[in-house]
Amino acid sequence: MNHSTSDQSLYLESDEGDDERKNLSEDEQDDGTLSDFSHDAYNQNHHDHPKASPYSTAWPKSYRQSIDMYGSVPSPNLGFLANSSMSRLGSSFLSTTLTRRHTPETLPCVTKPLLVDEEAPKHKRSSHFLLPSKPLSMVSHEMAISKDSSFGQAVLNGVNVLCGVGILSTPYAVKEGGWLGLIILFAFGILCFYTGLLLRYCLDSHPDLQTYPDIGHAAFGSFGRILVSIILYLELYAMSVEYIILESDNLSSMFPNATLSIGGFQLDAPHLFALLTTLAVLPTVWLRDLSVLSYISAGGVIASVLVVLCLFWIGVVDDVGIHSKGTPLNLATLPVSVGLYGYCYSGHGVFPNIYTSMAKPSQFPAVLLTCFGICTLMYAGVAVMGYSMFGESTESQFTLNMPQDLVASKIALWTTVVNPFTKYALTLSPVAMSLEELIPSNHGKSRFYAITIRSALAFSTLLVGLAIPFFGLVMSLIGSFLTMLITLILPPACFLSIVRSKVTPTQVTICILIMIVGAVCSVIGTYSALAKIIEKLNT
Repeated sequence: MNHSTSDQSLYLESDEGDDERKNLSEDEQDDGTLSDFSHDAYNQNHHDHPKASPYSTAWPKSYRQSIDMYGSVPSPNLGFLANSSMSRLGSSFLSTTLTRRHTPETLPCVTKPLLVDEEAPKHKRSSHFLLPSKPLSMVSHEMAISKDSSFGQAVLNGVNVLCGVGILSTPYAVKEGGWLGLIILFAFGILCFYTGLLLRYCLDSHPDLQTYPDIGHAAFGSFGRILVSIILYLELYAMSVEYIILESDNLSSMFPNATLSIGGFQLDAPHLFALLTTLAVLPTVWLRDLSVLSYISAGGVIASVLVVLCLFWIGVVDDVGIHSKGTPLNLATLPVSVGLYGYCYSGHGVFPNIYTSMAKPSQFPAVLLTCFGICTLMYAGVAVMGYSMFGESTESQFTLNMPQDLVASKIALWTTVVNPFTKYALTLSPVAMSLEELIPSNHGKSRFYAITIRSALAFSTLLVGLAIPFFGLVMSLIGSFLTMLITLILPPACFLSIVRSKVTPTQVTICILIMIVGAVCSVIGTYSALAKIIEKLNT
């Protein structure tokens, strides 16, 4: 089959609350078709009473909802954006608000994961805004999925996912790898764009596939689903640890003399601010309905752009200027930069959600290309400017190098500090929700256990952040070990397993090469990051 996006356009149509895929192309050729969706499977999917899909009943059933909350930008009640109402937000502490696709009630933050146009069809939206409680075991990712997101809205969500705290460390990555190391950034951008398309082809292979764990399930059975899920959740947990370290570093740089004595224990600034950050975000972690935080976290893109503009303002307008020529290549620490560059493109866990939420799925390749293009240019621009300004003294976060007496520096620092407070709960909640599924549905203390799980997760990120307070090295470890698996190794492996003999020899070769590159970078980067961490802990 031709790989053009028009050949496999997917649409959803509401039928008694059940969104179903339609208008799949029936043109299958012998030149490497990317879909094994047969007519029998299609007809079976359109029965009046379809059987429950194995993908909707296996753990983690909450993945679709939790990742929609984490990676999407809902629309506030502003005329120039959309007509979504903040009054819909029925936030309550640990009230179970998860539904199946066959229930008429819908979650605003799930069924409207993206900014919604005024012209978008209204018939898919339920009039029921608050949901009755259900047992946690009834959680399912098979919910009414909005198909209203436009090209621009999908791009905004993609950029919001890709362009995170990784942008703060790109100058440090250049310092570790040298100027030539930037080639790795662009190479990873190209490879991750291609593997993002592979995920889309996997989703097209069967109508029940909605999420990354579903793809792992289709490719390697229950083991594949559990493996993919654990890797994705570990990455989210590690990102939450990074937020604690980020807050500790930046706040202690602004208030280096802050101390606190508790019961004979003296807390210095880094430990104090790490503890205060955890206590500050803990109530948000207890929330089941994170819609309010989703609205605020939509400013993540604006925050990233603002911090970048502040960096360029300091370098061009203020008196910092360009002082360093830098090092062409630094082989000794190049593996550390490999992990840092890999971390920049960690968004594959959300791409399936973005794809299945689009009104025109055929535009997904263009959406992906736009997102990767925008983010890569931002990463490269910040890397060049930051390293040129600070040279070999570049810190793991360029905000730590900014002269604190400048207004632009203060804006960048406070923007960096405030942003994680809205993202921490959204990042950690998918992990918590997956663990809550393991609580028996008829257990009388399920809510107590849910609060306990979320509190334990939050304080565990504090302990890990205090034990390994090295922002850049932890990011390199995440990028080398987890992100490489999610972006470069698993997508081609799942693609080859699901499509099997329908791919061309060229596609098989490309996929194998990408997996080899990912495996080599993962091993080298992980070893280097761990060695550096151990070295710092022993000094």
